[in-house]
Amino acid sequence: MKTKFPQVLITVLVASLISTLHAQDPSIDRLLSKLPPLEKIAKPPLHQAVQPADPAAKDPLVRQIIQSALTRNLPQAMNLSRKLAERYPHSAGAQTLRGYFAIDMKQYAEASAALHSAIAIQPRLALAHFGLALIEGKQNRFAAAMPHLQRVIEIDPKTAGAYYALSDCALRTGRKQEGVEFAKKATALAPQNVYMWIQLARAEKSLGHTDATLNAMAKGADVAPDSAPMLAAIGFSYINLDRIPQAIPPLRRAAQLLPRDYLVQSQLGFCLQANGQVDSGISYLRKGASLNPSYGPVWEHLGLAYQKKGNHREAIGAFEKATQVMPTAPRPWQHLADEYRVAGRGADADRAATRAQQLGGGAIKVAKKKS
Repeated sequence: MKTKFPQVLITVLVASLISTLHAQDPSIDRLLSKLPPLEKIAKPPLHQAVQPADPAAKDPLVRQIIQSALTRNLPQAMNLSRKLAERYPHSAGAQTLRGYFAIDMKQYAEASAALHSAIAIQPRLALAHFGLALIEGKQNRFAAAMPHLQRVIEIDPKTAGAYYALSDCALRTGRKQEGVEFAKKATALAPQNVYMWIQLARAEKSLGHTDATLNAMAKGADVAPDSAPMLAAIGFSYINLDRIPQAIPPLRRAAQLLPRDYLVQSQLGFCLQANGQVDSGISYLRKGASLNPSYGPVWEHLGLAYQKKGNHREAIGAFEKATQVMPTAPRPWQHLADEYRVAGRGADADRAATRAQQLGGGAIKVAKKKS
């Protein structure tokens, strides 16, 4: 049973990750949580349900059912599958189709009855066993789903989707090491599937394995080299680990793919200026600021970059903007105080320094991580 993963699902993941980036929370936990629902990733294609030897194989209803499913007319697909199952009571395929559309319609009792009927007719029908796992998973009974998934891989040990689902269920039931092992098996069976690597990253992250998490994310980026959110996730993770040089290559590629994303542009600029590439950093920081002038950290990092260049007037302007956008953040006020002193504006420097102290910034050091 081979499972194909349509491009539309990658689009779903990309869109959800981009929305997370714009929420200004680049933590890897949030990014890794934005996977599509399990059944969209691992559910096998239903056209395999009715095999050539099945009694219902040549009935025109089968084609009509699949067409209804493709057009997302689920009520019609449900009604047609019921009709097919009534017409062919000894067809495992007809019962399986009925079961899956009942799952889609949240008719879990009917779905379970239909899939158990299919298994009674054809005990080694992996698609039906997988459907029973979906029923349990849909109702958040993840431990109960696992025996059905184990049965799937007993029937077909090369079903990567079942290992993916087992990993997900294991994590949800607190069996983290098992989650890692199942995910590793999924990546071994489907190394070109980006979702398998993301699941492995989630599993490794649950155990606190930072390098293994990033390695899995990097593998995912290799598989989906044009996935800007994946690249951004890797870059942001390196920033949070204070491994700035390693953040630059994935963020540079992400910036090419997302030229209008202020957070990616800003964070790439921060990394470049922090790594000594000040002029290039200023270019990206200015672009980030133009895309979203209300994003405070970009003004602070732009001020620091100008400070490194000795462009004190520009640094003052950037730090002033940072204090306007983030009036309760102590660090921009302290930077501004430092620049006022360089410019000979002692009274302004004292006021800014006092404000920094009031906000809890009495001993501020320039941070390398984003605010």
